[in-house]
Amino acid sequence: MIRRLYDWTISLAEHRHALWALAFVAFIESSVFPIPPDVLMVPMIIARPSRAWLIASVALVASVLGGLLGYYIGFGLFESVGRPVLEFYGKDAYFEEFRARYNEWGAWAVLIAGVTPFPFKVITILSGSTGLNFGIFVVASIVARGFRFFIVAALLWKFGPPVRDFIEKRLGVVFTVLMLLFFGGFAMVKYL
Repeated sequence: MIRRLYDWTISLAEHRHALWALAFVAFIESSVFPIPPDVLMVPMIIARPSRAWLIASVALVASVLGGLLGYYIGFGLFESVGRPVLEFYGKDAYFEEFRARYNEWGAWAVLIAGVTPFPFKVITILSGSTGLNFGIFVVASIVARGFRFFIVAALLWKFGPPVRDFIEKRLGVVFTVLMLLFFGGFAMVKYL
C-alpha cells in the first residue's frame, strides 16, 4: 500500500497541476497522509530548477496549514475521544503529567519533527491534544518546515540530479542521526 501511495505521489510531479498536487500532499501529510511532500518536490525541482524557491514556498505554506489542521484534530478530538479512553483505563492523571512535560519541550518536538523523517502529523496532533501554545506551534512549524523544504530546494537547485539519490536514500538517516545526537547531548547535560 505504501509503495502504491509513493508511486502515485511521484506521478503527480509530472502533471500540469503539479504545484496544486504538491500543496495538497504537503497539506494532508501534516495531518494524516503517510508520504512526505519531498517525494513530490524532488522530481519537480529537478525538472524545473528555476522554480525551486516557488516549489519550496508552496510546500512550506501548505504544510504549515496542514499542521494547523493536525493541531485542531488533536485539540478538538482529545476531549471527545482521547480523554474518555484515558479515563476508562485510569490513565488520565498520567496524561496531565505528560502534557506538562510535552509543553515544556513542545517547541523542540515540533522543530525536530518538522525537519526529520519523524511523522510530522504525530507532533501536530499531539501538540493540539496537549494544548501547546498555538503561537509557539505556528512559529516552530514555519521554521522547521521552511528549513527542511528550502534546504532540499537549495541542494537540488545547486547540484541538480546527482543529489536526488542522496536526498531520497540518505537525508532522512542523516537528519535522524543528528537529532539523536542533539537529544543525546541534552540528556548528557541533564544527567551530568
